[in-house]
Amino acid sequence: MRFDALSSAPYRRFWLGSIASVGSTQLYFISKAWLVFELSGSALDLGFLGAATAVPTIFATLIGGLVADRINRRSVLILTSGISAVLLLVLGVLDASELVRVWHVLLISGLLGFVQGFDFPARSSIFPALIQQKQMMSAVALNSILWQGSRMILPAIGGLLISLTDTSLIFFLCGLGFICMMIVLYSLEVAQTVQAKDAPWHEFNEGIKFVIHHRLFLTLILLSWISMFFGTSYVQIMPLFADLLQSGERGYGLLISATGVGSVMGNLFISRFQQSRSLGVMMLSCAVLAPCALIGFSMVTGMLASSAGVFWFTCFFAILAAAFSSVFLVSSMTVLQLKVPDTFRGRVMGIHSIAFSMISLGGLSAGALAAQFSAPAAVIIGALVVLSSVIWVAFRVREILKLDLSQQ
Repeated sequence: MRFDALSSAPYRRFWLGSIASVGSTQLYFISKAWLVFELSGSALDLGFLGAATAVPTIFATLIGGLVADRINRRSVLILTSGISAVLLLVLGVLDASELVRVWHVLLISGLLGFVQGFDFPARSSIFPALIQQKQMMSAVALNSILWQGSRMILPAIGGLLISLTDTSLIFFLCGLGFICMMIVLYSLEVAQTVQAKDAPWHEFNEGIKFVIHHRLFLTLILLSWISMFFGTSYVQIMPLFADLLQSGERGYGLLISATGVGSVMGNLFISRFQQSRSLGVMMLSCAVLAPCALIGFSMVTGMLASSAGVFWFTCFFAILAAAFSSVFLVSSMTVLQLKVPDTFRGRVMGIHSIAFSMISLGGLSAGALAAQFSAPAAVIIGALVVLSSVIWVAFRVREILKLDLSQQ
């Protein structure tokens, strides 16, 4: 297992510092959902929460990619971290004073989503300047482990804290986490050439055209979007599964943590195959297996919810789904990072990072389907869409199956 990107001192400092902000993001994600569920108990409101986060994030991400190519990325991250801290502290005050309403959570989630739309492209495009090219897959895997490892540990801790205290404490801690990230960013020096360029709208169009005219980029990005929207978005309605399994706040945290465990396992697995000549086959195989595991997750919760031991069986399928999804995501991001010219990096990675917003946006669709049918049925429908898309890509875009990074 190779994580040689940590041998770079600037990257190591950035990665360790990101633990605070990424951990805060994971904690406020589960806390917002649980707070809305407590306030209304509505599957549809959970869906609206996802949409309130995703729509402004997607809009801002398109602009954020352009900003990341035109303005110092370190400065962008300092600003986004500061604004996120303020918004979370405000939400904490509203929650602690018992003045909070669902619309407050939706509004602040929308503002946080807008800010994250500028944060994601800058974060995705800053770390290549901190490493050598040969360390790229290592850095991508480490970044993913940071996100998924925190999702493995922190939701369980968050669920415990919520059950012992309330969600307001989580929001205060998250605000402090973003403040810590600001301090780390101030200590970093990041080399970036910012030149006088064309009109912003022209550059934005250039980024879109670059993706559209390169079939490999277009296919991997669209497949990532579909996988997140129809597959991973089930985490947005996870409170419904916790309620179905009668596991409460702690069970909710453990279910989210199970997806984190699976994602870390996937990262550890793919890190052993950085130079594999079968990377494309492995990538699409895992993209097929992920929705299959989701179908198993849904069938277990839908048919055996009242059976003894079913909670841990459900966690097992959540781990599998997340592990397979993680292999695909890390592999595809590595391919994009290695093949994109640096002048387009912010815009292309900004477009790709919309995939993470698709998780929340897909929550609206999953919430609506869950309200109409059931939570397990909603997840099965989404999984079938993902499965069909991957199979179509495997037959129509053969160059993915031939991907080989051994010469990179």
